[in-house]
Amino acid sequence: MLRTIDTLSIYNRLKSAGLPEACAKEIAEVFRETIEENLATTTDLKTTESNLTKYIESVRAELKKDIELLRAELRKEIAESKASIIRWVAGMLIAQAALIATLVKLL
Repeated sequence: MLRTIDTLSIYNRLKSAGLPEACAKEIAEVFRETIEENLATTTDLKTTESNLTKYIESVRAELKKDIELLRAELRKEIAESKASIIRWVAGMLIAQAALIATLVKLL
């Protein structure tokens, strides 16, 4: 909806307040230009809302992809840590078995 301003009413009020005709006309015109150039219309707001909605959906999709990548990296790191721990524990078990076998032979 386009905002309209009654410049004639403004002009008449300013003129009746004692301003010269040229000044009253110029002030009324400034009001009209300001309203037309600076106030958003319903169409402007709907366009902005649509653009913002598209942007938010895009950001959500991008974040979802990033989260999935991080999850995959985390799963990989956890699997690698598990494998490393299992190797370390297996090595310690073998070393412990060798130590016990050596102690049994010595006794």
